[in-house]
Amino acid sequence: MHEVLKSYFHNLTKIEEEKLESLSPYFKEKKVKKNEFLLKEGEVCKFNYFVISGCLRLFSVNNEGFENTRYIAFEGKFGTSFTSLITGQPSIEYIQALEKSTLLYISKEDFYFLVENEPSVNKIYRNILESAYITTQRRIYDFQGTDSLERLRSLIYHQPKILSRISHKIIASYLGITHYTLSRLKAQL
Repeated sequence: MHEVLKSYFHNLTKIEEEKLESLSPYFKEKKVKKNEFLLKEGEVCKFNYFVISGCLRLFSVNNEGFENTRYIAFEGKFGTSFTSLITGQPSIEYIQALEKSTLLYISKEDFYFLVENEPSVNKIYRNILESAYITTQRRIYDFQGTDSLERLRSLIYHQPKILSRISHKIIASYLGITHYTLSRLKAQL
């Protein structure tokens, strides 16, 4: 099993090395190019991705053609379209590699098999869902209760790598502002 995924599992639960190795065959490696899509709107999400190197973004495109970035997954994080993965319905979002990336992926069927049969994986899944919930709640609170400068500060605090690795256009779409507003706000920091 890849060291980054091992470390992720060890940080979340006590799991024996032998057990970790037994999980390894369920995860396959995939190398993707910068800007490559892993999922497009209208497709059903069948995989959960773990970022070894690089980064992924999950985004949708509104009726006016504007991109809305929902989530950015850097190294050591899972990224998937949970709604589509869980329901089996077509996705309303895209998954795109923002950098040349190395990923591990696991099929929905294998993932749920492990969740149901391996208590340590069940605990990890619960942690993934809790983390996704907290991230979503934080974003809702940020959008409802803070101005764009406070949202930028929160983003820098919670994901400090983002400014050095992600384009202003994508950061702006994550914050719900234009890239012109982002440039103005950065000058105020």
